[in-house]
Amino acid sequence: MPYAARIQPGTRVRLKDHDPAESGGLDKEAGQKRFAELNAELDALQEELHAAGTHSVLMVLQGMDTSGKDGAIRSVMHNLNPQGVRVESFKVPTDEELAHDFLWRVHKVTPGKGIFGVFNRSHYEDVLVVRVHGLVPEPVWQARYEHINHFEAMLADSGTIIVKFFLHISKKEQAERLHEREEEVGKAWKLSAGDWREREKWDAYQEAYEDALSRCSTEAAPWYVVPADRKWFRNLAITEALVETLRGYRDDWRAALEDLSQAKLAELAAYRKLLEEKAE
Repeated sequence: MPYAARIQPGTRVRLKDHDPAESGGLDKEAGQKRFAELNAELDALQEELHAAGTHSVLMVLQGMDTSGKDGAIRSVMHNLNPQGVRVESFKVPTDEELAHDFLWRVHKVTPGKGIFGVFNRSHYEDVLVVRVHGLVPEPVWQARYEHINHFEAMLADSGTIIVKFFLHISKKEQAERLHEREEEVGKAWKLSAGDWREREKWDAYQEAYEDALSRCSTEAAPWYVVPADRKWFRNLAITEALVETLRGYRDDWRAALEDLSQAKLAELAAYRKLLEEKAE
């Protein structure tokens, strides 16, 4: 059974039906061992993705504060070649960004062929925080679900493999992590009163996430709900879903690399023949 729950298109998501503390029947030691195995395979897959240059990958991470987006990036990506990885974070839009459509700032940093791209937060902020805080009228953010679906379909048609993860943390676990930051001097730099203010809107955010997951999980760009109360299991669930997805492209990448190898060998043979002719 997959560790992350893939949301089927047209499914109505109820987050209360997903246990944030799920462990997949594993203890931490077994989970970390399985993670290491899958992470090594992810490393090999990324190498082939990068070398073949026929596809790109876009991994989207969304979740409530303290759900572990940064931690997931550090853990899941730690074996990958940084030359082929691009991480983009989306903060409050700048004046220039606000002067354009909401997808403008996102589209210009989508990954090119051969690149493994990661969005730490994403275009979904415009149907999440924008909705919860009433930053635009409801008809505006309501229309954005379809804009997002069309945008992601275009990326997929252009060779981008899209995998989206919602890091599902419980309200209790979030409180514990926020208090932990207060109690540990080494983590105090992460503190923000805004995290506590946003927590007051927990139910509104849960509803907004449910709508985003329900309306924007497609065959080309699926959403996965990742139990995030256990950090080790969060990392395992994300890595497993990535590996399972990318395995389906391995034959294409190896065929492309075989063609590339043959072309390189032919080029080398022609060069050596030219040297021989010059030496005669």
